[in-house]
Amino acid sequence: MRELSDILRKMKDPRLAMVNILDVELSRDLGYAKIFISAMGEDEDDKEVVLEGMRNGLGYIRREIAQRMSLRYAPELSVEYDDTAERAARVTSLINSIGDDEED
Repeated sequence: MRELSDILRKMKDPRLAMVNILDVELSRDLGYAKIFISAMGEDEDDKEVVLEGMRNGLGYIRREIAQRMSLRYAPELSVEYDDTAERAARVTSLINSIGDDEED
């Protein structure tokens, strides 16, 4: 995750400016890696743009990982948007609004 975050910071694609790496799931044989990303404050259209930017950069990211890490093979990468943090913020907001309504 640290290497991915560092690689993303060095990429010049403006679509990836606000991307956060939330998690990486590796297969047992380290041949496949699924990257979970988030971009806070983005609407649905912007999420698709961010995902497209990430998918376009996967070849570069894989090459960088191969150079930086001592693995026999660089894992095949895929990327998915994870909106868990946004859903948690929405639930918290709803709970807080219920508490505000009860005080009135």
